[in-house]
Amino acid sequence: MALKTTNGGPRGPSRRAFLSGATALSGLAVTAPRAFARASDRVEGLLAQMTVEEKAGQLSCFADMIRPPIGDMNPLVNIRNAQILLAEVKAGRIGALFNGVGAQAARDTQKAAIEGSRLKIPLLFAADVIHGFRTVFPIPLGETASFDPHLAERTARATALEATASGLHWTFAPMVDVARDQRWGRVAEGAGEDVYLGEVMAAARVRGFQGKDLKADDSLLATPKHFAAYGAVTAGLEYNSVEVSDATLREIHLPPFQAAFAAGALTTMSAFNDVNGIPATANKMLLTDILRGEWGFKGVVVSDYTADQELVAHGFAADDRDAARLAILAGVDMSMQSGLYNRYLPELVASGAVPMATVDAAVRRVLALKEAIGLFDNPYRSLDPRAEAQRTATPALRALSREAGARSIVLLKNDGALLPLPKAGKRLALIGPFADDRDNVLGAWGGFFADRRLNVDLATGLRAQLVDPGSLIVERGCEVETTIAGGFERAVAAAQAADIVLLAVGESQDMTGEAKSRTDIRIPPVQQRLAEAIAATGKPVVVLLRHGRAIQLEGVVRDAPAILATWFLGSEMGNAVADVLFGVVNPSGRLPVSFPIDSGQEPFFYNGRTTGRPAPVDPNGQEYKARWRSIRNDALYPFGFGLSYTRFDITDMKLSTARLGWTDTLHITAKVRNSGNLHGDHVVQLYIRDRVASRTRPVRELKGFQRVSLAPGAEREVRFELKRENLMFVGDNDYWIAEPGMFDVWLANSAVDGLMASFELLGAGQG
Repeated sequence: MALKTTNGGPRGPSRRAFLSGATALSGLAVTAPRAFARASDRVEGLLAQMTVEEKAGQLSCFADMIRPPIGDMNPLVNIRNAQILLAEVKAGRIGALFNGVGAQAARDTQKAAIEGSRLKIPLLFAADVIHGFRTVFPIPLGETASFDPHLAERTARATALEATASGLHWTFAPMVDVARDQRWGRVAEGAGEDVYLGEVMAAARVRGFQGKDLKADDSLLATPKHFAAYGAVTAGLEYNSVEVSDATLREIHLPPFQAAFAAGALTTMSAFNDVNGIPATANKMLLTDILRGEWGFKGVVVSDYTADQELVAHGFAADDRDAARLAILAGVDMSMQSGLYNRYLPELVASGAVPMATVDAAVRRVLALKEAIGLFDNPYRSLDPRAEAQRTATPALRALSREAGARSIVLLKNDGALLPLPKAGKRLALIGPFADDRDNVLGAWGGFFADRRLNVDLATGLRAQLVDPGSLIVERGCEVETTIAGGFERAVAAAQAADIVLLAVGESQDMTGEAKSRTDIRIPPVQQRLAEAIAATGKPVVVLLRHGRAIQLEGVVRDAPAILATWFLGSEMGNAVADVLFGVVNPSGRLPVSFPIDSGQEPFFYNGRTTGRPAPVDPNGQEYKARWRSIRNDALYPFGFGLSYTRFDITDMKLSTARLGWTDTLHITAKVRNSGNLHGDHVVQLYIRDRVASRTRPVRELKGFQRVSLAPGAEREVRFELKRENLMFVGDNDYWIAEPGMFDVWLANSAVDGLMASFELLGAGQG
């Protein structure tokens, strides 16, 4: 074994150096984190005047019932009405309001804070704006399938334009939790199972939300969440416990947060879950030692919805008072919705249970955040009713939603080149519960603020492009989980009358998102029976999957000649799917999550570590290997997989050297050729494997990707770089280390194929 060489202090180097090398592979520039160098005289002056009750108020965030979007989301918890809220605002007992909409009402509320409160401290207006506001874009998981961070930055920027026009300063997004278990409902909100892809998309979304100037009227503060390891909940069960090693925490779950902070995020949200028995909202190791100590984060930590109060149910706090004490001491600056800080911080400070200095530090951060976005100089920033009318649901926003939707679709199967479809000359039957459904196009968190009048269903999108709209027959056949009287019979008759069947099946949007964990990630049984009845007609079937996670496909759905993963694509879903079906857009999406063969494989992800008894290549190979009794532990469709209507070939892979010096750069090149007849985009993916290490390493790790757009017959060279920093992992005592030795590297179409080469990393002073 080669000498182990470290590169950093007791907790290893800042990952910023590692990240800059990694993101350079996809052309992304990572900027230094924006931080508050020191509190301004204005902030210190306000702090000196504040009573402890006013300080507690600045650290309290409540649901905005002055301008509710859809009424009270949670009436069992939220008992505050508009009159009470306004009185609290004037008393200086509220620092932020969330999930309210409307520029004029926000302006009126801000006026109450500025003119009615003693110190005239402006309010922050926040909301759960996840993947669009009035105009909705694809769910984050679907958009991640584009493997296009520039697209993610554009849709986040567009979201910020609409949200700020409606009187918002702050969004509780993006979710950057790495999710490796598809049973978890919130997979839909993130970037999937891979760390590197999660880093790249996190940074892009932060840049998009916030823009180039935090004080600009259209800048929306980003909140990477949930800190930390929420995506690792046991069995994929929402809010469940997390057991994770320090190495896995640091290698898998923390890096996307660092990428988001490096991109300029100034806030983060604590997670509901515990981590190794310590709830994240009272976890000093996470919120203070790592976040502030190691990383130097200067921004604001906000709890998730009543997460501080839930410390009691965790069995970690004795009562609400104790919960407030634990949360503030751990590093939670702002309490969301529970009201615990307002109720208990004054008494906790008076009793000595919480030092005033701790409260002051939190208030200083909140005030500095308000100053950073220009609220003290312009408290009515982003509160202009004229902008709300001008920047909402514009043609440009709808066009971007359509573009993003089409680029998020993944072509999983296309036997016999059944797709693309002609716009004339064929009778089409659109069958399934999502055929003409407008209620399940947005996905989790999509409908909270959305203008549902914009929703385009599949039938409408298809008819708009058919030469003869009457050539489309539409039958639901069944609902998502229940039958329709005579539905199967009408659906079968429609299939028999058609040349090609489009089968729209999958999950409803109420089956994904928060609190939507599933033990079985198959298509609901009634839809599977409908599919079998349609397949029995013998007509060719194109499956249009509706889903917010990777799902298990079986029987005639799995065996259909053509399958498209269409996710929940947002307002323009019907038009986006039609664009791909008819070849207006050549599909280029790639899976950000692995589709398992069976639900029982979960948690399942491409970059697992090798074992001492790896599975045999032959599916009928010997027993006593890492395999299931009935199936291999493979993916039905692997991470990174996706087809096109044309064909791409990767050839002539070359490494600049077979022996990489400790401080040198490895250059990797290859040629990509469009060998088909249509213009298209291809995503070339770079993977590595550390052959021998002091800790077992993943079978592959994504370290870069490039999108290549080529005309038929065209060829282009792609170039990647690897440095020692890209080869590091967490070793003993939480050091980030690189170890000399042999590495394999692939340029591939997915996580399970590609051209392979090898190189040796030399130790310091060698070569």
